[in-house]
Amino acid sequence: MTEDYNAALEALLAGTVAALPPGVAVEVRRFFGGAAAYAEGRICITLSPAGLALKLPEDGRARLLGEGGGALRYFPNAPIKKQYVVAPDDLADDADRLRFWARQAIDYALTLPAPKRKGRRPTRR
Repeated sequence: MTEDYNAALEALLAGTVAALPPGVAVEVRRFFGGAAAYAEGRICITLSPAGLALKLPEDGRARLLGEGGGALRYFPNAPIKKQYVVAPDDLADDADRLRFWARQAIDYALTLPAPKRKGRRPTRR
């Protein structure tokens, strides 16, 4: 089932990824029963049973919420993911609008610190 989300997210982002500047890599991977897009290792978009969610700066979140987006909770009673907005249902049907918002999420993610590599702890003797 997760593979279905991966394929769906890759298809949704194909136009956006194709228009990115050279050297900007976006990878889609499994993510808690869904899929997530990572721009240079930074998570920016998820597709899960909760919907298509975009990680956006505050002004972008306010704007997308005003366009019919909603708060993101991955599970019932889970805390709201404050940096994300679940896209309105019709966003995926409008290629230009989808590319605009996906690019906003990717560009925002690229401004965030790179994730730290998880290394192995040294073994105590």
